[in-house]
Amino acid sequence: MLPQTTPEQREVALEKARAARRHRAEIKELLSTGSLTLGEVIDRAEGDPVLAGTKVTPLLVALPGMGKVKAKRLMEEIGIHETRTLRGLGSRQRQALLDHFG
Repeated sequence: MLPQTTPEQREVALEKARAARRHRAEIKELLSTGSLTLGEVIDRAEGDPVLAGTKVTPLLVALPGMGKVKAKRLMEEIGIHETRTLRGLGSRQRQALLDHFG
């Protein structure tokens, strides 16, 4: 049985989810404009639980010149599953991404 939540608890949870989506969208926008590098995003994820829970694929797709197909190929080449989050990256996977993007 699902836990019962009050309307106030539900509203708090919904606002928290909206804030997380806004934060992820801002990061992707900064990546797409080149204002932020993938290395900087990976570093920030260590202290940011919302960013740490972000999937790698949408972040790669947000990078200039990197579409869905290139991102998928790169992730296969490095050995990163398509559902992997920044938090879930191994040290070798993280280093391979950083090496690829200089």
